[in-house]
Parts: sequence; structure tokens; C-alpha cells
Amino acid sequence: MLKTCYSPRYYAKTHTNSMEKLAAVAEVLQVENIAALIDPGMIDIDILKQLHAPEYVDAFVNGIKPLASFQGFRNWNEQLRDAILSINAGQIVAAEIAWQEGIAGNIAQGFHHAVYEYGGAYCTFNGLALVAQQFPDKKIFVLDCDQHGGNGTAEFTRRLPNLFNFSIFGHRFGCPSYERSVTHLIDQRTGNFRQYVDAVEAGFQTALDWQADLIIYQAGMDCHQADRFGSQWFTTELLYERDKLVFGLSNRYHLPMMFVLAGGYQRLYHLVPLHVATFRAANAVYFK
Repeated sequence: MLKTCYSPRYYAKTHTNSMEKLAAVAEVLQVENIAALIDPGMIDIDILKQLHAPEYVDAFVNGIKPLASFQGFRNWNEQLRDAILSINAGQIVAAEIAWQEGIAGNIAQGFHHAVYEYGGAYCTFNGLALVAQQFPDKKIFVLDCDQHGGNGTAEFTRRLPNLFNFSIFGHRFGCPSYERSVTHLIDQRTGNFRQYVDAVEAGFQTALDWQADLIIYQAGMDCHQADRFGSQWFTTELLYERDKLVFGLSNRYHLPMMFVLAGGYQRLYHLVPLHVATFRAANAVYFK
């Protein structure tokens, strides 16, 4: 059975639904027996201080504003702190499971906009760069399919030589191109799924050429046509096909895969089924 990291500590009440959706997705996975949930514990704060500016980490852990709320969550509280620390622990555990079993998930969001000095756009700490930091002898390739470019991860490629960022998006979000940060903008109105498939296939070819040891797939759902940031041509069915394509290529090339939920800004009753479908796609490919 597909294994994915999750703990009830992941839940936090916010003014958005971006943390609340994690518990809602986990509930469906449990009820429908789609995945086995693994509690990853909580990350050691000193590990985060190796990744981010120590003063920023201290500010978040202790609720010192403005840095504690700089990522966009207005009301810092201990529940939010513990959720973020648990989710980042899940990144490390899920990566380890992926190397053991070929595939693993983390019911998580909020990584790719966080830079070294601070968080942003509901991303507190960069859990993508975290995996590269914690496994310096492994090449970590991020296939970012969120609708917004992964600007924070792009910046971390300049600090971590074993990190590669490959972003496919409809909103640039200031995401820069560097030696190990490749960007593909697909227009929200005039783009199409064929262009998206070509970009995904190019991403995998880049990962193979770079000899990646792990793919981290950001399975964003803010691309969906009904999302306020979405692309008008990206239907529910095409998002499922995207997920099956990504998992299928990873499986075909024997590239260990770890995936996370990433963005999505619809109401929960529309959004949760989209995220759950990613787990269905993984099962369809890896556990036929």
C-alpha cells in the first residue's frame, strides 16, 4: 500500500483552508483505505536553523512578529507552529520511504516560496530544500507543478549544489532561471495540455541527464480551471492525467518519487477530491 506521512498535528486553523485541507485529505485516505498514514514526529529546530536564517527560525518558533507571520498566516499560535514542524519532519521521513519503496507521499503544502531569510505566500520553511540539505550525498530534483513558480526553491539551488528546481507554472511569481533552476511558463488562456505534457517530459529528461536520486513532485491543484489562479483549459480529468503521467514516468525510469500536495484555493469540498485523486493516480501506477 502507498505510504504517506501525516499526523493530526498537521492540522491548524487559519484564515485560509491551506492547513485545514491536510486533515480533510487524510480523512478521505483513511476512510477509503487509499494510503497508510505514517506519523513522522517533529523536526529538530536546529535542523531548520541550518537551512534558514537562525533569527527567522527563532522568530517563528517563538511567535515573534513580523517574521512569525511573514508567510501570510495572520495569527501565529502553537498549533500552527507544531503543524509546520511536523510537516517538515514528514519531508525527511517520506524521502527515506521513497528510497526504500520507490514511492511515498507527504500530506503537506507550503514550501516553495520560502527563501533563506523568511517565508512567503503561506510557505514557512522550504521543505524541498530541506531534503537536499539532509541528504547532501543525494541529488534532489524538484518537479514543481504548482501554478506559481517556485521562487524560494530556485534561490536555494544557489546554496545547495545537490538541489535542482524545475518549475512548470501559469503564474511566474518572480521565479528566476539559474543553472539548476529551469522555468516553463504555460499560458493560462492560450496554453494547452500538450504543452504541459512536453514540459513534464522535458523535466524527466533533465532529471535523468542530471542523474537525480530523488524526484520531489509538487502536485499543485491551483492549476485547476475553477481555481482563482487556474488555467482555463486545465480540467479535473487533465489534472488526473498529469499525475498519472508524472508517476508513470518516475516508475518507468526507476526514479524514486516523493510527492506533496502544494497549492489549491477552492473551497474544501471542491479541493479535497482533487488532492485525493493524486493518491489514486499513484496507486493506479504503483499498486495495480
